[in-house]
Amino acid sequence: MAGGKDEDSATSGLRFPLIESGEKPKRNRFSYVCATIASMSSVLLGYDIGVMSGATLYIQEDFKISDVQVEILVGIVSFYATFGSAAAGKTSDMFGRRYTMAISAGFFFLGAILMGFAPNYGLLMAGRFVAGIGIGYSSLIASVYTTEVSPASARGFLSSFPELFLNVGILLGYVANYAFSGFPLQLGWRFMLGIGFVPSVFLAALVILVMPESPRWLVMQGRLGEAKQVLIRTSDSIEESLQRLDDIKTSVGISASCEDDVVEIPKQISNGRGVWKEFLHPTPAIRHILITAIGVHVFQEATGANAAVLYSPRIFEKAGISSSDQKLLATVAVGVVKTAFILVATVLFDRVGRRPLILMSLGGMAVSLITLGVGLTIIEGSEEERTWLVGLCVAMVLTDVAFFSMGIGPMCYVSSELFPLRLRAQGMSLGMVVNNVMSGIVSMTFLSLYSAITIGGAFFLYAGIAIVGWVFFYVLFPETRGHNLEHVEKLFGNLLWKFSPNNKKYDPTSDDLETTSPDA
Repeated sequence: MAGGKDEDSATSGLRFPLIESGEKPKRNRFSYVCATIASMSSVLLGYDIGVMSGATLYIQEDFKISDVQVEILVGIVSFYATFGSAAAGKTSDMFGRRYTMAISAGFFFLGAILMGFAPNYGLLMAGRFVAGIGIGYSSLIASVYTTEVSPASARGFLSSFPELFLNVGILLGYVANYAFSGFPLQLGWRFMLGIGFVPSVFLAALVILVMPESPRWLVMQGRLGEAKQVLIRTSDSIEESLQRLDDIKTSVGISASCEDDVVEIPKQISNGRGVWKEFLHPTPAIRHILITAIGVHVFQEATGANAAVLYSPRIFEKAGISSSDQKLLATVAVGVVKTAFILVATVLFDRVGRRPLILMSLGGMAVSLITLGVGLTIIEGSEEERTWLVGLCVAMVLTDVAFFSMGIGPMCYVSSELFPLRLRAQGMSLGMVVNNVMSGIVSMTFLSLYSAITIGGAFFLYAGIAIVGWVFFYVLFPETRGHNLEHVEKLFGNLLWKFSPNNKKYDPTSDDLETTSPDA
């Protein structure tokens, strides 16, 4: 059908030339475009995180609210997000990844408007609820879509885009805090929160006009012809696109030799039914995947990175920085460092691998948090001002977020590659629910925690959790770099694989597993 009439797909949102052959560049650029658009939803999430760190200083003064109310205002959005994450898995299986992303943009738009015009604390909380639903949707769908559209050669790189754009959003939030800090008290924080509606409109327009549907979702609906065209546009070569299509068809239960453009798919597969039955009665491989993926989300949040971002002005105040402008400028530095070091992760995920970066990340965070805890403890117990200790504490906050961004931070999104296609959307939904609950716990307890055990003690606690996380991933997490999504499941099944004398590693060219050294 080369040279035939173009086909316009309402679902994909693109007009595809029906080509069957031809040369592709070594690295496909359209997959980068798709990943970039999908990851823009993370800018909205990041902006909310960053802007609230400064806006709460002015909201507290304007509405005369207590520290507990500030904790609730900041942290409750993570619990609200659990509703969005829980709904997004089912929505994306039923209506598609693309339309689910448009829904998330709609929630962000409405939430920003409500927060910007809120006349009191109650209506501000209502705006946080709506924005929280959008956060839940975006945190899931960005990772699932990016993973599914990326070729294996760049999947780690592209799957870390959501974390990269989240950090860009955090940085923009910090910049907005500083830019609007000179406005009158009752206007400044409203501009900080309300201006968030602008990127949501831009995202919705790009999703509708440019972004194609996930090829894996299209195959789950039996729309093989459309899936083939999307894969041709997003693969490094025609041969790779056909191999990816065959792998996806096989994973759904369609014969690889089937050449029909549309086939009938059982509703249990197309609508994601039966997923929770498989989660509740898992095979050894699925059990291993579930434990590992949930561990990623638990340790990403429980190590306190959210506290360092959301409460960075208060941490810097405890370290001895008293000027509001200086505190906000220091938070901008946090945003710059987070964004810079996620760029390191995007490059290294496909070169070094997921496992080494996670272990380096948690090890570095543990050392940084212990040092920060020591510095803050000395400052709290001393009446004498020590400039070098202030500098040390600021440096350790920056080092902590740098190590976070290099490994465990983006792995939250890359973890969607662990789940097989039939479980991916709702598996990530479960993971994001856990992530949001942990984020809410950390965000809503940090001020109370450091009041109870001192601020230094709080960071010692986070350091201990990071050490436990290092051991967890050293034991349980196998390397997934370079494997097609449909092959990743075969890497799992033995929880103690690292200590097995006949350690198994999947060879994608064979139906068997090859034996490797446990130290590999």
